[in-house]
Amino acid sequence: MFTTVSVQLPHPVLLQLIAHLEKHGGPQDLSAAMLAAVELWLCEQQCPHPDRPPLHGYQWKSLFLPEGTRLRSWSYGEHNYAEVVGDQIIHNGRAVSPNQFARSFARSNRNAWSDLSVRRPGDKKWTVASRLRREFAAEQRRAELAAAPLAVAAVAPAAALPPAPASEPSELPAPRRVEAGPEWSLPERRKYRFRMEDIAY
Repeated sequence: MFTTVSVQLPHPVLLQLIAHLEKHGGPQDLSAAMLAAVELWLCEQQCPHPDRPPLHGYQWKSLFLPEGTRLRSWSYGEHNYAEVVGDQIIHNGRAVSPNQFARSFARSNRNAWSDLSVRRPGDKKWTVASRLRREFAAEQRRAELAAAPLAVAAVAPAAALPPAPASEPSELPAPRRVEAGPEWSLPERRKYRFRMEDIAY
């Protein structure tokens, strides 16, 4: 008998796994599916692939820039360029961050997300970095929303509660008094309502 250990798995990833199993079939036991996925990943990590070079690139917050990506900035009438080589952004022979690259010619602080244009190896045109970031965030939200209905369907039968027992109707509170009594004509009460003699014509 093997010893098992609990491992934390993000909820959206679990929902994607459930959706994949429902769509493509496979072991119905989630533990077996997760075990197969981990074993496959370990095999790929340990077995070298001569035809596939290792993936290198620069991780800029949520945006991944693969090796060969070019960055462009416009400053004082000329374009300046940098390139992702290995795991670094190289500009004029030295490694820089996107913010350092954007500030290097501007003589002021600049927002690299809105200032830099990016062209990845497969792209045909330059795209502003902030747009790439928005597109990636929208794609993530769509994936989470697509996985959410499956979670609701899976949890709904288990979460169904038995109907509450019928209880005796409780007595409603008595309504408050709304008719005007003799105390309503007192001066301290008159500021909250108007009488005909209070209105100037």
